Amino acid sequence: MALDPDSSPGFLLWHATLRWQRDITAALAPLGLTHVQFVLLACAWWLNTQGEHPRQLALARQAGTDVKMTSQVLRTLEGKGLIEREVDPSDTRAKRLRVTAAGAELAPRAIAAVEEVDARFFPPGVRDEAVAVLRRLTAPGS
Repeated sequence: MALDPDSSPGFLLWHATLRWQRDITAALAPLGLTHVQFVLLACAWWLNTQGEHPRQLALARQAGTDVKMTSQVLRTLEGKGLIEREVDPSDTRAKRLRVTAAGAELAPRAIAAVEEVDARFFPPGVRDEAVAVLRRLTAPGS
C-alpha cells in the first residue's frame, strides 16, 4: 500500500535534508567553502588538534566520504592553501594531512557558521530527539 508522501519518512527526510543543505551551503559560501570541503577541512582540523596527522583513507572514514572524491577535494583544499599533504615517513606512497595556519583559522569559523545553522534548524525542543533518531539511523547495521 502506497503511503501519502506527507506520511513517508524517507520522503520527509529527503525534503528536510535538502532544506538543511541549502542553509549550510548559504552559510559556507561567504567563507569560500562547499559543504564537502567544509566537512573534510573540519575533520582534518579536529584530528590535527587531537595530535593526529591522518592519511587520506583515515580522513575519508572519519568524514564518511568516498576515498576518490576525498582525494579530489583535498587537492582543492591544498590549492586554496588550507591543507598540506606530506609524505608519510613510514610509507612513502601515503600522504599525511596537516591543516595549514590559514586552514586552522578558517575551520573554527566555518564550524561556528554550521553550528549556527544547526541551532536554527534543530531548535532546543527538537535537537536532542533529532540526535537520538539520527544516531539510530546511522548506527552500524541499521
